[in-house]
Amino acid sequence: MTVAVTGDQTRVEASAPRRELLLVTGMSGAGRSTVGNALEDLGWYVVDNLPPQMLRPLVDLSRHTGETIPRVAAIVDIRGGKLFADVQQELESLRGTDDTRVLFLDATDAALVRRFESVRRPHPLQGDGTLLDGISAERARVAELRSQSDLVIDTSELNIHQLAMLVAEHFAAVDEPTTRVTILSFGYKYGLPSDADHVADCRFLPNPFWVPELKPLTGMDPRVSDYVLGLPGAREFIDGYVEALRPVLDGYGRENKRHATIALGCTGGKHRSVAMAEELKARLSVLPGIAVSVKHRDLGRE
Repeated sequence: MTVAVTGDQTRVEASAPRRELLLVTGMSGAGRSTVGNALEDLGWYVVDNLPPQMLRPLVDLSRHTGETIPRVAAIVDIRGGKLFADVQQELESLRGTDDTRVLFLDATDAALVRRFESVRRPHPLQGDGTLLDGISAERARVAELRSQSDLVIDTSELNIHQLAMLVAEHFAAVDEPTTRVTILSFGYKYGLPSDADHVADCRFLPNPFWVPELKPLTGMDPRVSDYVLGLPGAREFIDGYVEALRPVLDGYGRENKRHATIALGCTGGKHRSVAMAEELKARLSVLPGIAVSVKHRDLGRE
């Protein structure tokens, strides 16, 4: 914030938060959609096929939202037709007013031809000519913009996962977790969760359901949690499971798998799986680059 002094009064003014604007552009077929999806996963507000003339209104709109959308990415390319001709003028007006960067995606002619042929679509500038005619025309039109870009990524030899990883390296927030993990407790009697990446069975532990004073409680209650974690094998299981998950979560980070669901089940999803899920959350939350949340799917069901 800034402090302004007027006469004998001191006024504290909050500085307007600085916005990040990323202009994503480049050759058609070079991976703009993949980059847009990766940026959305990183928390950016992404607008595809935006006319350059709308860049300033978009930035102004983001300012009025407070902290809601501080990072905005706009995908601007020759699909805008004649409107695209104003992109450099509009970009120049934004330089210096916000943290504005330009990402240019490029690829070899051979790679672009291969990609267009695989999806059986014409190049936007192809007209009555060939794919190479369209690619050549586009290169000429974006040459100056490419030279003014802050970052150029050649995607010729990259698959979609490698490109997404590069985007994360360059545009993730400093404190952005590598992988978001959801720990899900569930009851086998209600069926396996269809979206689980890993499933662990807690039915090897005695069921607190058969302990009269614990039956009406849940695994969220300390009395149930202490009982479950005090059972033979419970803590040994958690210790071993955390160690087994460490290389898996590290690998997810390297492969840009940003979301994972780990499910723990018991008979009804009320006692053992709930207590074990809460304990696993506490253990995984201390790992670097991991953001952990817990959900109890069947808690409260009869």
